[in-house]
Amino acid sequence: MKFRSLVAALLLALACNLQLVRSADKLTPDEARSIAGEAYVYGYPLVTMEMSRRVMTNVAEPTGTRAPMGQLRALRTYPDASFRDVTAPNADTLYMAGWIDAGKEPWVLSLPEAEGRYYLFPMLDGWTNVFQSPGTRTTGDGAQKFAITGPKWKGTLPEGIKEYRSPTSLVWFIGRIYCTGTKEDYAAVHRLQDEIKLQPLSTLGKPYSTPAGKVDPSVDMKTPVRDQVNALDAASFFGLLAQLLKDNPPAAEDADVVARLAKLGIVAGEKFDLEKLDSQIRQAVVEAPKAGLKKITDHFRTAGVDLNGWVFTTKTGRYGTDYLQRATIAYFGLGANLPEDAIYPTSEWDIAKQMYSGENKYVVRFAKGKLPPVNAFWSLTMYDDQYFFYANKLNRFTLSARDKLKENADGSIDLYLQHESPGPDKESNWLPAPKGKFVLMLRLYWPRETPPSILDGSWQPPPVEKVDK
Repeated sequence: MKFRSLVAALLLALACNLQLVRSADKLTPDEARSIAGEAYVYGYPLVTMEMSRRVMTNVAEPTGTRAPMGQLRALRTYPDASFRDVTAPNADTLYMAGWIDAGKEPWVLSLPEAEGRYYLFPMLDGWTNVFQSPGTRTTGDGAQKFAITGPKWKGTLPEGIKEYRSPTSLVWFIGRIYCTGTKEDYAAVHRLQDEIKLQPLSTLGKPYSTPAGKVDPSVDMKTPVRDQVNALDAASFFGLLAQLLKDNPPAAEDADVVARLAKLGIVAGEKFDLEKLDSQIRQAVVEAPKAGLKKITDHFRTAGVDLNGWVFTTKTGRYGTDYLQRATIAYFGLGANLPEDAIYPTSEWDIAKQMYSGENKYVVRFAKGKLPPVNAFWSLTMYDDQYFFYANKLNRFTLSARDKLKENADGSIDLYLQHESPGPDKESNWLPAPKGKFVLMLRLYWPRETPPSILDGSWQPPPVEKVDK
């Protein structure tokens, strides 16, 4: 019986492979090119998440910005200009991040009393959707416990623990706690971080010590994750995507795209073999990463609205079937929050539609009483053209309400964006820029819902103007 079962299984697998080959043979090169391009855009966030996980967890113990699977790493200071783990980092909050595999068993996250301090602890599934976001806005600042369960888990939780079911086995926590950056405030936030706990459900109520992580020497720990993802060829990219689909199942509304992927042999849990495809079909698939990446990056300029040179969107954190939007956010701002938690107006050019350059001088003016309307905090961040911090002599990456910004006589506030200092009298309002191209990003955490509000357009970010002096 065992022999017959084995033969039957082999015949079934062979039949499936033959069917996939026949499906691919029926495609024209143009159809294959279209499906492969769609597959690249569709899978880009999931592949990016996995590559990020590998790098961020490939350590024996928490160090720097990394921690082994199932452990949280508390960043004790703001990220600096050497930070490369994620694009568009912020210097307003202290992160507390970690990765878990919820497919094996639930994990319990314990959050302490926040003592009135603003924080949020969003949880992202493998597709970069924020499936829960506990914190000040949603669950208050009292002590609380959550069990993060996987898509197939069935069981009963202890009393007092709320279940958060993840659609995928892969889960990324990106906790953010507001901090002013002073020595005293750092210490206060550190106390909160030390009280946040993460452990498997099976260890609850028992002595638990985190095990050492397993280090894989084959993982590239130097090249930025985005560059690693973008360098994957078609065979590697789609092969990894097929593996990941097994434990990170597509949403029900993804059924149509999943069926099209199967025509190319991209099937959950099955090996993707590019060489099995017809030569013309294979060539069409090989071209997909380059074309798909261009589509993703080109979408940035239409991913949201453009107001006064600032592009922003309220379509972050939950994407439905808008796969291109999801991929673009994963490329430019992996780990983006829900719009209710944060809006990120981003600008690559001034009001005259000229790309920013440190060779020029710029000013953004907030009229009296027109600073960004938020319930939590706002900031303006400077990035280089790769969306990383620019190292400067002030070690200043942002300007915000916590800075001692000088007002003009009429109550307005000018912020100076340039490479060289605007002078001692204006340096408090200076955000140093690199010599070359740069990018600006406003952060509005917990934006107001009532006017004036960026959510309904009753407040708009002011234009950035090039000036001669």
